[in-house]
Amino acid sequence: MTLYVSDLDGTLLDPQARLSDTTKSGLIRLLDEGLHFSVASARHVVSIQKIFEGVPLRLPVISSNGAYLSDALTGRHELVNAMDPALSQAVFALMRSHGFTPFVLTHGPLGDQLFYETVQNEGQRRFVEERQLGHDPRLRHTARISDELVHPAITLLVIAEPAPLAALYAEIEALCGPAIEMHLADDLYVPGWHWLNVHDAKASKAQAIRSLAERYGLHDRELVVFGDHVNDLSMFRTADRGIAVANALDEVKQAAQMVIAPHHEDAVLNFIERDWRRP
Repeated sequence: MTLYVSDLDGTLLDPQARLSDTTKSGLIRLLDEGLHFSVASARHVVSIQKIFEGVPLRLPVISSNGAYLSDALTGRHELVNAMDPALSQAVFALMRSHGFTPFVLTHGPLGDQLFYETVQNEGQRRFVEERQLGHDPRLRHTARISDELVHPAITLLVIAEPAPLAALYAEIEALCGPAIEMHLADDLYVPGWHWLNVHDAKASKAQAIRSLAERYGLHDRELVVFGDHVNDLSMFRTADRGIAVANALDEVKQAAQMVIAPHHEDAVLNFIERDWRRP
């Protein structure tokens, strides 16, 4: 009677951002046996679908740090937590005043669209190229990001060096307070660059898990979550058991009830297999 929810990058995925063959085959076997399992990721459902191709995820997945609850097979969103346009425009203006032009994910009449205006550094270039190579259907170049903010914004993302992002983080927090949810973290795959994600306050992994549990009659089950980074802390606080992988940040390990092996050793699968079959 347990619901398991895992973060992806740095937790369930290997260092190449893939499901290892062992984890993939193990999840397929356990899901076919009735395991209740989902994922909660900063990734969009488009990316999650590619990673889990062939894996029968029957529960919706939590994507964009809790902004969406989405069907893993079709990509259809069951729940969307977008920012009020006035709020997203205020955050955008503050980012511009610091010299940053963010990537902006919107949810409008044409669905999800990921806009960028300029590429200002190597971290941003890698972000765009990865999505171009993956044929991400959301990616759009625009002459003016501000023109796209007429539609509800899901995420405003700045990729830059850590010191200026920390200053921006402090000013956004002072301006918006509890109206927003923010995460500032290093890029796991491009060392030296950090990401600052800004979402609506309703967009957190914890709130999305609660919505999933209520919608699918799983609210009375034990909740076990797995993570490694700051955007996982909210679900650690709401879970019955929070499990950190060995490569997790120290603050995540401190919030966990248990620390298991690192992500490259199929640690999450190995834990679930033992735990789910316990008497």
